[in-house]
Amino acid sequence: MTRATLAAFAERLSSAEWRNSKQIKMTPGRIKTELLSGLTVALALVPEAVAFSFVAGVHPLVGLYAAFMVGLITAVIGGRPAMISGATGALAVVMVALVATHGVEYLFATVVLMGAMQILAGVFHLGKFIRLVPHPVMLGFVNGLAIVIFLAQLTQFQVAGPEDTKVWMTGLPLATMLALVAATMAIIWLMPKLTTAIPAPLAGIGIIAGIVIYFGIDVPRVGDLASIQGGLPQFSIPSVPLNLETLKIIFPYALVLAAIGLIESLLTLNLVGEITGKRGGASQECIAQGLANTVTGCFGGMGGCAMIGQSMINVKSGGRTRLSGISAALFLLAFILVASSMIEQIPLAALVGVMFMVVIGTFAWQSLRILRKIPLTDALVMFLVTIVTVMSDLAIAVVVGVIVSALAYAWSNATRIHAYTETTEEGAKVYQIEGPLFFGSVDGFTEIFDPANDPDVVIVDFLNSRVVDQSALQAIEALANKYQTLDKTLQLRHLSRDCHKLLNRAGQLIVATDDDPVYGVAVDYSIKTGILGGH
Repeated sequence: MTRATLAAFAERLSSAEWRNSKQIKMTPGRIKTELLSGLTVALALVPEAVAFSFVAGVHPLVGLYAAFMVGLITAVIGGRPAMISGATGALAVVMVALVATHGVEYLFATVVLMGAMQILAGVFHLGKFIRLVPHPVMLGFVNGLAIVIFLAQLTQFQVAGPEDTKVWMTGLPLATMLALVAATMAIIWLMPKLTTAIPAPLAGIGIIAGIVIYFGIDVPRVGDLASIQGGLPQFSIPSVPLNLETLKIIFPYALVLAAIGLIESLLTLNLVGEITGKRGGASQECIAQGLANTVTGCFGGMGGCAMIGQSMINVKSGGRTRLSGISAALFLLAFILVASSMIEQIPLAALVGVMFMVVIGTFAWQSLRILRKIPLTDALVMFLVTIVTVMSDLAIAVVVGVIVSALAYAWSNATRIHAYTETTEEGAKVYQIEGPLFFGSVDGFTEIFDPANDPDVVIVDFLNSRVVDQSALQAIEALANKYQTLDKTLQLRHLSRDCHKLLNRAGQLIVATDDDPVYGVAVDYSIKTGILGGH
């Protein structure tokens, strides 16, 4: 990082925003809590970053640099204090094919382009569309991610086998590993009952690490994954040809990575917001993630996004302000520069225990209790998103969940349309339409009427309905044509002014009243120019 950038960070730290985050005063006690939370997160970040580097097929320092830079920048300017970002497995699985085919420099170029796309998403406020994600999809996302975090920890129970293979632990090594994991979880569970002076996860890591080191217990340690020693990340423009051919290679990867990164970040933003009582910040988070990835790509990092596991560790440890995220990133850098030998001695069992407690705290257990109380469609959506998250990736899971929820909603509304009929003193038949009229309900709307047997004057009242789209307008036009062909009079009441303007031949049948509703109709340009279907 440049001296000017560090100076900007220091200035931001001293501003009023840092002293007060939603009325949180930066007292000595609060600062201690934030720093210890950051230290806990940094310790948990190390094996995650190294593991995801292996998944992507790059050097461990590439993942560690990404965790530091993405974590630092998003902590400073992100949309949610206390949220942690870094290198993630969801992105790593997409990167592996690019690295294997074209090399790591193309990965850095892709990360830069990915960041630019995310910045544009923030500038154009595309993050607001995260509100379209239904609650069952959120529950499925949380449950699926908890399972993914759990499964990712199981690799720590493997050791090197013949011919560079991995085999599962057995016998005494497995029993020792499980005992240390259970001890870590027990410490994390008991510590808050004794004192809150030290974050429980940090206490668990420290106590178990001390026992392992003091007694010389032979268990896998962080250093067994890879050496984390390195220097400061160096600025370097990705060494790729700046031509259209390069763009064709990196653009599809960048688009997928940008989408996955933003979806995971914005869902984590909402989840952390529910815990900390904060709202908004979606566009700001998009810009922060984009800037972080753009910078990371120019400093030899693999890019990243929000990390729900580490965010939960931070929040559960008491982190509530940006200071916790900043300290986590700076502690991680310190590990790389000066404390690698110490960090490499930490037993993996302690970190696995922390992550298992994160899994327990992240999984939405109440979703299991309410399965019989919620609509069947919501239960199926929640289950589907969980399965797809585990079997595929988060972006596909969320898209599938939203599409299924939207189709279920459309079908539900399509079956709601009906009409009450009555006959006036003059002999006119009145159809009082109930329910929305849109593409899914036009068939039901058409079946309501009986033009051949209706009297000479028919009134269609839309007071309790709403015309939603072009298909609805087309259905009204078609109905008008049927009655006109039979030389019968059709009157349309309580349609919005938009419908008055957009209906073509049926427009002359509208009876304007003072209590006509006001709403917009979603139609394309051809409707607005007076061209409706075949008319």
